[in-house]
Amino acid sequence: MTGSYYLCDNEYGNVEGFLTPYRRVRYHLKEWDHGAGVPQSPQELFNLRHALARNMIERIFRPLKRHWGTLRNPSYYPIRVQNQIIIACCLLHNFVRMEMPDDPLEPEVLDVTNRSNDPGGDVISTLDTSPQWTSWRDDLAIDMYTDWMSLLSCPYYTQKLAVLYIM
Repeated sequence: MTGSYYLCDNEYGNVEGFLTPYRRVRYHLKEWDHGAGVPQSPQELFNLRHALARNMIERIFRPLKRHWGTLRNPSYYPIRVQNQIIIACCLLHNFVRMEMPDDPLEPEVLDVTNRSNDPGGDVISTLDTSPQWTSWRDDLAIDMYTDWMSLLSCPYYTQKLAVLYIM
């Protein structure tokens, strides 16, 4: 499968366009803290990388969503247009940060983000899972794990370096 997809949590089904972690498999980053070991299966490695990516995306989008209201609500534009909107918001955010290190709108923006962002109207509430999409996710997890295991067996890398490769 090629194209774009949303990195989602398990509140969404694993349907085309929505890439979710494996259920009932270690996922949250805190479950990997304090020497919890290395992934023991393709599903664990996939979930670890999924959690790391989602965490990074959420940290990046938090300030963008505070500033740009269009990112706080569901978008019904085609993916190509959504990508252009996100890029435009990033460029504007960076421009504002460079030109105005002390943003005078910051208090107002923080107030707006504390309000409800119920979009109203019709919202997609259910989608049917797709065996093809699940198979694609399984193949992706196996490929990731195979690559990672080959790194572990390489004499030039220590296990500690291989664990860093997870990220």
